[in-house]
Amino acid sequence: MTIGFVLLSPLARSIEMQELYTAQVALDPRTPDARNEAYRTALKQVLVRITGERDAGNSALLGELFPDASRYVLQYRPGQDNTLWVSLDGAAIGNILRQAGQTVWSHDRPLTLVWLAVDWGQGVREIVGADDGDRNPAELRSIDRNRQLRDRLQDAAMQRGLPVAFPLLDTEDLGSVSFSDIWGGFDDRVMQASARYGADAVLVGRVRPSAAQPYRWSYHLANQVMEYSGDPAQVIDQLADTLVAQFAVAGNAPLETVNLTISGINSLAAYGAIQRIMADLNPVESFLIENVTGDRIQYVVQVYGGAERLRQALQANRGLEPEPGFGRVVDAGTMPQFDSLEFVYRP
Repeated sequence: MTIGFVLLSPLARSIEMQELYTAQVALDPRTPDARNEAYRTALKQVLVRITGERDAGNSALLGELFPDASRYVLQYRPGQDNTLWVSLDGAAIGNILRQAGQTVWSHDRPLTLVWLAVDWGQGVREIVGADDGDRNPAELRSIDRNRQLRDRLQDAAMQRGLPVAFPLLDTEDLGSVSFSDIWGGFDDRVMQASARYGADAVLVGRVRPSAAQPYRWSYHLANQVMEYSGDPAQVIDQLADTLVAQFAVAGNAPLETVNLTISGINSLAAYGAIQRIMADLNPVESFLIENVTGDRIQYVVQVYGGAERLRQALQANRGLEPEPGFGRVVDAGTMPQFDSLEFVYRP
C-alpha cells in the first residue's frame, strides 16, 4: 500500500509505509558520477527512516556498512527539475543493520491524524485540513498560509518516516469539533471526532505565529499523552525520537520467551483483530496459542527485547490495555523462567 501524507479516508485502520525505502533526490548532470552520488543521497535518507536516528546518514559506521549504495537500488527513474526517484532494497538494508547490531525500526508505524488550530491574529482562526477546498479570492492568503504549515509538517514527517494525515474537515468533522475545542485543550472531543478515521495516534497542535512561543502540541497514542513544543519540524523530530525509543529493536536485542494472556476476546472479529495485531508487532519473532478459556487466549511469544518491549508494542494498539500486576511465572522442575503479561481487549 502506498502511503498518502495528505488525505486519510475514514475507516482506514492502519498503514504500511512502502515509501519508507524510496527517495526523490537531486541529480546534477554536470557532476561527475552524478547517478551514484544520487544513490548515496537516497541511501542516507532511507537510513534515517529505517534506523530512526536523525544523523544516521552521516554515520561513519553506516558508511562502512554500505560503501556502495548502488548495490541496494531496485528501481530508479528521472524526475522533474533534475531529480531522480530511487527505490532501495529495504529488506537487505535492514538485515545488514541487524547483523551489525544496529537499531531497526519496522515499516509498520503508527498513523497519526493531525488537528492543527491556527490563530493568525486579528480574529482569523482556522483549522488546517487535508484539502483547502473552494475559497473566495479574499481567502487565498489564508489558503497559502495553511498549505505552508501543512507542507512543513508533512515534509518533516517524510524525512523521519512518520505517516501523518489531516482531517477532511467535512460536515461531520465540523459538527463534532471546533477551533475552540482544539485551542482550549478539550482533547476528548478531538479524540471522539478522530475515531472515524481509524488512525493509530492523534497529534493536536495550537499555533499563534505572532506569539513568543507559537506552538503547543499534545500527542495521543493509545493510553499515553505526551506534550511537546516547537515548530513542525521540531515536534516531528521529538515524536520520532519517542517512537524509536519505544518500538525500534536493536540488532543485538536478545530473543526471549514471554507468556501473554489477552482477555475480552468474545467474538470471531475480536479474535481476528488480535491475531492481526500479534502478526504485525515488530519485535515479535513468533507466537503460538497455548490455551483458550472463555474470552481469554494464552500465547507463548518469542520476542526481541523481552516483556518490556512487548508491553510497549501492545500498548500502542488501540483497544489493548494492560492488566495491572503482571510479573514473573516460574514453572516447576527444570522449566525456564518466563516473563508474564496480561492485557484486556476493549475495542
